[in-house]
Amino acid sequence: MPQPVLNLFAITIFGLTMMALWGPVIHLSPLVPATATLTMLGLVAVDAVGLQGQGAGLLRDWVAQRSPAYRQRILYHEAGHFLVAYLREIPVTGYSLSAWEAFQQGQPGQGGIRFASGPLQAELAQGQVSAHWLNRYTQVWLAGIAAEILIYGQALGGRDDRQQLATLWRGLGRSEAERQAQERWAMHQLRQQLQTHRAALEALVVAMAARASVAECQQVIAQAIGQVVQTPIPVETIQAEISP
Repeated sequence: MPQPVLNLFAITIFGLTMMALWGPVIHLSPLVPATATLTMLGLVAVDAVGLQGQGAGLLRDWVAQRSPAYRQRILYHEAGHFLVAYLREIPVTGYSLSAWEAFQQGQPGQGGIRFASGPLQAELAQGQVSAHWLNRYTQVWLAGIAAEILIYGQALGGRDDRQQLATLWRGLGRSEAERQAQERWAMHQLRQQLQTHRAALEALVVAMAARASVAECQQVIAQAIGQVVQTPIPVETIQAEISP
């Protein structure tokens, strides 16, 4: 959990505790801390039942987003996903850089890069996944972590990314040792890719900070790595071609 969020929870608990302790001294009605506590519990219950926890996520993200350093780290993390998806020829369908942006787009969670999973899903439907697509999607899932390590020396995000890979691995009936070996291989590949295309990563961060469209971000990458910019193939067309 981001440090600003932990600070908010700590301050809230401290404030309620101090109201309870000092209330009699300053002639504060006992109803005040009690009402505040009940209100907080009620909001938590409404969020858990009615919003599936998204309200708490929005609050946590809003607090964390007050930090410019946090926002910049998110940009590098998501740009890492976007860049590697482009390099691995996996179409990106959209992105959001905060829980609020994801909420506005009708997406659950804290935001992130959305990419086509058609090739992977098509093979899963047949009960197997080829090394070709498994390697590519593993790299895309771990690319945010690799980008953070490249820029900051360590990764603070990426728990959900690793969880996706772990869930897939369990579904395939493969061992934990194999998953760890796959992660090590992917991280080695990603270090080389991101270092080679560092200029594209930096240019993409600037474009995403300006909320450039997916097509514009693709053009930025293509120009940075010296490719001829082509009109992206619609995701629906790609998925139709790979459907069994």
